Amino acid sequence: MAMDSGAPQRSFTLGMLLYDTRYRSYTIQIFALILLMLGAAWLVDNTIRNLAALGKDFSFDFLWSTSGYDISQRPIEYDSTYTHGRAAIVGLLNTLILAVMACATATVIGVIAGVLRLSKNWIVAKLMTIYVETFRNVPVLIWIIVVSAVMSESMPAPRDFRGDTPAASMVFDAVAITNRGVYVPGPLFDNSLGSFNFLGVQPSLDIIAVIAVIALSIWANVLLLRHAAKVQNATGIRPKTWWKSILILLAPITILLFALGFHLDYPELRGFNFQGGIQMRNSLLAMWLGLSIYTGAFIAEIVRAGILAINKGQTEAAFALGVQPSKTMRLVILPQALRVIVPPLISQYLNITKNTSLGLAVGYMDLRSTLGGITINQTGRELEGMMLMMLIYLVVSLAISTAMNIYNNRVRLKER
Repeated sequence: MAMDSGAPQRSFTLGMLLYDTRYRSYTIQIFALILLMLGAAWLVDNTIRNLAALGKDFSFDFLWSTSGYDISQRPIEYDSTYTHGRAAIVGLLNTLILAVMACATATVIGVIAGVLRLSKNWIVAKLMTIYVETFRNVPVLIWIIVVSAVMSESMPAPRDFRGDTPAASMVFDAVAITNRGVYVPGPLFDNSLGSFNFLGVQPSLDIIAVIAVIALSIWANVLLLRHAAKVQNATGIRPKTWWKSILILLAPITILLFALGFHLDYPELRGFNFQGGIQMRNSLLAMWLGLSIYTGAFIAEIVRAGILAINKGQTEAAFALGVQPSKTMRLVILPQALRVIVPPLISQYLNITKNTSLGLAVGYMDLRSTLGGITINQTGRELEGMMLMMLIYLVVSLAISTAMNIYNNRVRLKER
């Protein structure tokens, strides 16, 4: 049965789209969406007209044509007879390798510098202050070029390692630091599992097996520690886990490496250069160290701010219980400070990933140098190349942001 409230029902009018608060927000949003679509349509139409005037079409067929250029630092098989698509994959892998290395090193440098800047030792605190203020106020490109110049001009040449009384010697008879790069031992497997073809890339099954075993061991150790924490919460006594953790972390990977016949391939001076092992070229080292020390200065300030955000009562309570200062920082302060540190840390990781595009200045062949540089110059497909490169950077950045946000949700304070 219909109920009549007695209030007169107003009929809908067009004026209500602007003056009625129930409809005004929808009107503004729809109007903004129409303007955005019109702007996008104008850009697309303008692009098509300009391409037609230049006698060009829009196509990604150039990715399957022969590249015709070499890449010095290549994690997978590649030469000048491969396609531009393969060159783009090599550039992308170089970008990801550099980003992972720089993020890890910058984090370590930043955490150490941020903690030491709060040290009660005046000299240590001031030295860290000088480091932070010096490196973060000079453009990162300058530091990259400085590191490249030092490696190229100050390091010994391979010929200096030759002779009975050489002018230079290898570090621990395993690492050679030269003006052509750093040569380190590389892994070899006598009983190799081989490789497989995945989208034109042939990843090593040996490396995949090693990474998988390490990941599973870490996961099993985490489960062990969680079980120990549950037992401690229930009984007040924490079971000993140190020997179990060592066994879980070391035994599986040791067995796997023994089964695969793992050994190291040491670099040796043969002819005019070192052969064997893994060569880290000066361009990679310059980018790695430049990005690490530069971004580490920013991370140091983030860590310092996170520590200062924790109430001093936490430190005083730990000291009152007899906890050592080092353990107080590691077990009490830093775990709580992560809730403040992680969000701005995400931005620094994204900055490192995007700053890898500066590798062109020192000859590091990353995604910007391959797809966004030589490939575009050779094929004349600047629009397609730039759009593809932007899409790849966007996907990589979103993946990093998503992973770090998942971690941030795990460490943030849970409110009831």
